[in-house]
Amino acid sequence: MHLRKVVFYPEKYPTTEDYPFNLTLFRQTPSIPLNSPVTFFVGENGSGKSTLLEALTRRCGIMIWRGIERPRFKASPYAQELYRFIEVEWNAARIPGSFFGSQIFRNFAQLLDEWATMDPGLIDYFGGKSLVAQSHGQSLMAFFKSRFKIKGIYFLDEPETALSPHSQLELLHLLQAMSRAGHAQFIIATHSPLLLACRDAQILNFDEVPLQSIDYEQTAHYRIYKEFMADPQKYLLSN
Repeated sequence: MHLRKVVFYPEKYPTTEDYPFNLTLFRQTPSIPLNSPVTFFVGENGSGKSTLLEALTRRCGIMIWRGIERPRFKASPYAQELYRFIEVEWNAARIPGSFFGSQIFRNFAQLLDEWATMDPGLIDYFGGKSLVAQSHGQSLMAFFKSRFKIKGIYFLDEPETALSPHSQLELLHLLQAMSRAGHAQFIIATHSPLLLACRDAQILNFDEVPLQSIDYEQTAHYRIYKEFMADPQKYLLSN
């Protein structure tokens, strides 16, 4: 465990009208104790999972890799400001880490290919094969296997997006192995019931106020998938 607690300061928020400061969750959650090497953020779309994940990343002093920033229609001027109004508590000294978002990974893989034209040895770090030359899912797993060997804290935003069920299980095993080794901590926003099954993981439910832990079998992800697998026909539209 490297990061042990997150503290919110809602009395300092610049507004209560604009996202993300208009979310009741962020106004009524005083703090979040982190008690496992693997913590998951779960909840419906728009519940604030990715926003808090990015805010934590920034507060920990970790750069978020960005591609070209494009204009957005009526975007909140405070969309990326939450990190200014939270604090984090470390168990010891601050450690480095990284942020992963599936929407920016491809840009990174392409840049890595460009860098490798000048320094071919870079590819060896990712299994000896260009990330661009592999399928999206294969390149993700090659990246995870190499990156997670390094001591640090890792923030992942929906890493399952391009992964098959088999690859998700492979990532699950990797998370468990790296966290048990004692050098890596993971904070992950996900919709994957396979990843959520990680042994001894902490699951934080963004659909409840205040933010609090929930058991795996209580998550909507587990219940919906279990009900669907038990009787798929019930969910299919009739002609």
